[in-house]
Formats: sequence, structure tokens, C-alpha cells
Amino acid sequence: MGFYDLSKTERQKLVNEIEGKILEVILDLGSVTDNNDIIIPETIWNYSSDNDTYIRRNAYLAIGRIYFTHIELEKKILRLLDAMSEDNNERVRQTSVYALGEIGKKDADIVFKPFEKALVDKHHSVRNAVIGALKQMGLKNPIPTFKFAKKHLHDDDPKIRREIIHGIELRGRKHPEEVLPLLKELQNEKVKAVRDMIIHVIGQISYKKGCLEIVVENLNSWTNRELVIEVSKEVVKVHTRYKFATRTPEEANEYMKNHLILFINEK
Repeated sequence: MGFYDLSKTERQKLVNEIEGKILEVILDLGSVTDNNDIIIPETIWNYSSDNDTYIRRNAYLAIGRIYFTHIELEKKILRLLDAMSEDNNERVRQTSVYALGEIGKKDADIVFKPFEKALVDKHHSVRNAVIGALKQMGLKNPIPTFKFAKKHLHDDDPKIRREIIHGIELRGRKHPEEVLPLLKELQNEKVKAVRDMIIHVIGQISYKKGCLEIVVENLNSWTNRELVIEVSKEVVKVHTRYKFATRTPEEANEYMKNHLILFINEK
């Protein structure tokens, strides 16, 4: 039976049970030093590798809560997550990344080194977890998160460039002015997958109130005409798909025609 097959009361009971059991086994880990190895407790391994996404989610949320409510366990938890990041099971490694993302909402600097390792993990689900973690951290703790993103924005590996761009998207939906300068640095990107992600992200940060105006103002300083045209098409598509967008697709298109220098110059 999956997590959402349970009633609301049963789900809450299970959430409390997961957190209680995880806290119990972390307390039982004993003393932790820089030289001794940590063996992942079976309870945590089972939750972290569960087939049900929501069981795994509640496991990493619980680890994050325990980290902040039991300060004396911080070192143990970080060593535990380090051990999980080396596990053969990709779901366990993925759970460690998401747990670090919860910690990084407040204590960002300590999660970036393991993130760098996860960015090149052999399994896509672990790499994607970094994207998800960065998205959430960007909302709560943007300054160090964007510093990390900027560090890897020009990575030699296009997969990492693409992951970093995707990771800053969520913050951009409310604060496009913070994301657009980073994207502008990559406006002459040659790799299609990375270029497509730039276009996708700009589309995603254009549809809320006041955002298209900021997007257009920033695009007016870009020099890559071809990319700006592709972005303008994506913006209209996003306004078509999202019925809750501030503007209709026709209104979004008209606004760009009247304010995007590229189109004004063509009149």
C-alpha cells in the first residue's frame, strides 16, 4: 500500500513514525570522528530506498528537521549523508541529496561539496535531485545558492551547465531579475540541450504578474538576436499552456512587439 493510499490520519501517523525511527537510529550511531566509518542503519536505508517516492520524501524531510532541532546531531547526520552518497543504490544517494537540500535552506555552504559530487553521479535521478534541491534552496537561501550556480555556470561539461540553469528556475518565477543576468552569460551557448534549457527557464519566469516586463527589459540588452526570437516564441507558448498566466498569449505577444527592441526595430 502506497503513502497516498492511506487516509490523512494514517499518513500523519506514518510521517511521525518515520521521523521517530530515524531519530532513534541516529541517536544510536554512537560517537562520530573524522576517522571512523558510518554504516547506514537498516531503518534509514529501507526508507531511503523505498519504491514509494513519498516514503523517501518523508525520510529526507525528517532528516532535515532532525538536523535543525537536534544541533548535537549535526556532525552525525552529515557523516551519515556522506555514507549514503556512496551507497550502491541510486535511491539512497538521491535521498541524501534531497536531505542536504533541506539542510542547505539554512546552512548552504556545507552542502555544496557533496552537490558537486552528485552533479556527476552515474545515475540521472541523483543528478536530477541536485536540480530539485537547488530549486528549493534558491527560494529560501538564494545568495549562497546563486554563488554556487555562478561557479558552475561555465562548467566544461554541458550536462552540468544544463543542470545548474534548471536549478535556478524556481527562484526566477518570483525574482526573474536575479536569474536573467546569469542566463545572459550563456546567451551564445552552442550545445542545443543547454540552449533549450535557457529558453525553457526564461519561458517559465515570464508568466507571473510583473515578470514579463522584467524579462523583456533584460532581453533588450542581449546581443544574440536568434536566441531572443526563440525565447519570445517560448514565452507565448507558456502563456498559452498556463491558463493562470497574468496575460493571454495574445497580450504577451503584443507586449513583446511593443517593448522588445528586436521587434520594434522591425516595424
